[in-house]
Amino acid sequence: MYFFYIYTHNINMKKIKIINVFLLFGLSFLAHFMYKWFPCFITSVFFPVNESVWEHMKIIFTCSLIIGLIEYFILKIKHIEYENIIINTPIISILGITVYLVLYYSITSFIKESMLLNIALLLIVYIIMQLISYYILSSEHIKYEKAIGISITISCILLFGYLTYYPIKDKLFLDTEKNAYGIIKEE
Repeated sequence: MYFFYIYTHNINMKKIKIINVFLLFGLSFLAHFMYKWFPCFITSVFFPVNESVWEHMKIIFTCSLIIGLIEYFILKIKHIEYENIIINTPIISILGITVYLVLYYSITSFIKESMLLNIALLLIVYIIMQLISYYILSSEHIKYEKAIGISITISCILLFGYLTYYPIKDKLFLDTEKNAYGIIKEE
């Protein structure tokens, strides 16, 4: 309850966006292990099932979805004016995934991949996402934003689910630690 009080007391949209960066970042570490801790169909769709780059993009999407839902209720409870809340989360998630992949492949073409690089990129992407989110929520109402936002969200969930069970044989989907694709059976 204390955290909720800190998160909502004397709050405005800018403060929410700053707090969201840290919440997204912290939640990402938990999300990384959810499938390992609770292996089932639901967690396989929303959380990484292996160490491929693609599977880790689920972290960006799922954490954004969770924080987006929390943000929606906070904005409602605190009567903070905003627009486009339903389309906001899927748009920033797709942009975040795209920015991450572009930066990741650009940088790793020059230097070796490392956990520190991946974590730093994730933080940079979350900052960019929250800046874009602030702009989207502060913009004029987008026509059909609810229908578009829900459609994009459902499409992303279906795509993540499909590609978890039927990954494309490409380096994006390859778990380089186990040299395998998709759900890897532990022996």
